[in-house]
Amino acid sequence: MVHRGPLEPYRGHVLSADLDPAALAFLAALTGAAPARHDLWHDALTHGSMGEARDYQRLEFLGDRVLGLAIAELLFGEAGASEGKLSQRLNVLVSRETCAEVARTLGVPAHIRLGKQARDDGGADSDNILGDVMEALIGALFLERGFVAARDFVRKAWAPVVATGAGQRKHPKAALQEWAAGNRRKPPVYTLVAREGPDHAATFTVSVAVKGVGEATARGSSKQDAETAAAREFMQNFG
Repeated sequence: MVHRGPLEPYRGHVLSADLDPAALAFLAALTGAAPARHDLWHDALTHGSMGEARDYQRLEFLGDRVLGLAIAELLFGEAGASEGKLSQRLNVLVSRETCAEVARTLGVPAHIRLGKQARDDGGADSDNILGDVMEALIGALFLERGFVAARDFVRKAWAPVVATGAGQRKHPKAALQEWAAGNRRKPPVYTLVAREGPDHAATFTVSVAVKGVGEATARGSSKQDAETAAAREFMQNFG
């Protein structure tokens, strides 16, 4: 793998965006050095509800890919793991739920720049927002200091989650699918029961049913998370 250095300047962004002292201190402690490009980090912490010209979305797009590569490289070092097992673990470790969990552990919520309504609606604890901001911070680190710095940060930040063996067990939806087939039942059917709350802090309720067996319902911050939780609930009740 080629470890590249920092990229060219963040085109189209001014360098004068200021971060408050608390955010600067937090970022310095988090990444091991004081931010040199305040515009990058300012954007990474800014939610669209602030109504500003720039927010974290572009950096989130980049950080998502950097995170995936960093985790894939880490998992590739696991001797004897099949491609299927590696993919299974990768999907869990880069999921929005895991990114949000890491963000909470690191203390990111206190520094997210949210509009008043978004904050009042619980945006600072939304898996969707926290996951996006976590990826945006990785994107900012990659642009400012290069892949090696971003990779090392990811390895350190994700170490507690990796140590738990997250992703080593079969995904709940895959487990339920196999259970239904093994018991000669029709495939599970997922139904969106409700979607509540504003876009930035939405809650989804999903039910999953296996004909002739039963049904389970669960909630999540995304439709996918709710389906996963429902499958897990079903297996606990009927598996």
